Amino acid sequence: MNRILIFIYIIITSTAAMAQIGGPVGARRSSGDDTPSYLNPKEYTIGGTTVSGAQYLDKDVLVVISKLSVGQRILVPGEATSTAVKNLWDQGLFDDVKLNIAQIKGDSIFFEIVVVERPRLTRINLLGLPKGQTTELMKKLEDNKGKIINENLYNTTSNIIKKHYNEKGFLFTEVDFKERKDTAEANNMILDVTVHKNAKVKVHSIAFEGNKDFKKAQLKKYMKKTHEQAFYKVFGSGKFLNDKYEEDKATVVSKMQSKGYRDATIVSDTVLRHDNKSMDITIHLNEGNKYYFGNITWAGNAIYTTDYLNKLLAIQKGDVFSEEHLDKRLHSSANSDDISTLYLDNGYLTFNIDPIQTRIYGDTVDIEMRLIEGPRYTINKVILRGNDITNDKVVMREIRTKPGDKFSKTDIVRTTREIAQLGNFDEQKTVVNPIPNPSDGTVDIEYTVQEKPSDQVELSGGFGGGRVIATLGLTFNNFAARHLFDLKEWKPLPKGDGQKLTLRGQTNGKQYQSYSFSFSEPWFGGKQKVYFGIS
Repeated sequence: MNRILIFIYIIITSTAAMAQIGGPVGARRSSGDDTPSYLNPKEYTIGGTTVSGAQYLDKDVLVVISKLSVGQRILVPGEATSTAVKNLWDQGLFDDVKLNIAQIKGDSIFFEIVVVERPRLTRINLLGLPKGQTTELMKKLEDNKGKIINENLYNTTSNIIKKHYNEKGFLFTEVDFKERKDTAEANNMILDVTVHKNAKVKVHSIAFEGNKDFKKAQLKKYMKKTHEQAFYKVFGSGKFLNDKYEEDKATVVSKMQSKGYRDATIVSDTVLRHDNKSMDITIHLNEGNKYYFGNITWAGNAIYTTDYLNKLLAIQKGDVFSEEHLDKRLHSSANSDDISTLYLDNGYLTFNIDPIQTRIYGDTVDIEMRLIEGPRYTINKVILRGNDITNDKVVMREIRTKPGDKFSKTDIVRTTREIAQLGNFDEQKTVVNPIPNPSDGTVDIEYTVQEKPSDQVELSGGFGGGRVIATLGLTFNNFAARHLFDLKEWKPLPKGDGQKLTLRGQTNGKQYQSYSFSFSEPWFGGKQKVYFGIS
């Protein structure tokens, strides 16, 4: 009885696999009763594999995917034949895959893979959106043209659209697909994609779990960009934006750690749909213990004494432990009274300090400050690049890092600020690059700037006394008076010396006309910053 049941089970489970391999009418096979079947499998050497039905795909690549290699010894039917069909199906490129025995010659077997390719995408039509939004979104979907229409294409398209609107606060965006045949191209489809943005999602509630020393209201204040929806909140609409939410989570942890809770972390968080227009946020915290600074020691300092460095650091044993506060005292104090600035302003360009937590016991953290003071550097050359219009002297006179001076971070920061105040350069693209020469203890300072338009045009009109008054004004902020009579420098006026020329005219016709001009030179004489103006 058990043998009969096992036999029936084998027949049922092999039915699907049997459907994938067969021989078409007219295929030549070896004679006799040795025709392979699931009840009579037989070993063969693969003599060759062909592909039919593939119009756009590389047939050789499909054979490689099937793993039916010439010379391979396999059992037919068996694992190799079923795997071949499975491998091709897994590509998501076909509506049908069959593996036929084309021919059997002695010990060799020849296969034919028959496929029906899925249609390709001609274009995507976006429905349900204004024209402006359609154009913006289509730029992100252009890469899908010509691809096989399958589940992967649907998922990719849907994810791109949903991500696009999620970033704008539409978290419940829905996407529907409908295929229609492209009559202009064979085996191609047009994909109609209907987008339902739905309403912008707001935050209904923010809840915290696991917090003990931090009050809920305090934690909510840390989340500057993610607010609960409330009618009385003038600033902040309660709109949920995922990237801002991620920033706020990082801020919550950072603020907790700055209060001494160095192990504080967000264990998990959930964002759940409250209704069609809002969601609930739950953040599970682990505060950990509150820590304090213990002993602070110094290693590697030779230029300044330990007592002096401790005084400048201004952190005492027993102060609340905060890596953020420690970093500011070491590297980025708002008043430039940090340890790094002390060294960098005195020529120690390669100075480095690394605070190591050497011991943690109870609620106390001992720190060792490990310094590499390095050599003292002197400025060798000052290099200026990118000033295509402004003359070198206009910029160089604002630069406070002079050859022969010791390297100074403060001088570089001040120079960068004063170059920006000229108004001729894009301050976001001003780059300072110190180039050390360790062999002789010097450093070259390279300033790279980028010119920006600085001239101004004023055109206005007014009405008074029953008459229309028109005003036209031109301001040239980088004028060069010394080239006034050199026609080659008129582009359209001579520029590059940092002078300011203003021309202004006002009239209401023949009855009233007024003309004025003004000229100013911020460095009169060229040697000192002496302002000269005339109008």
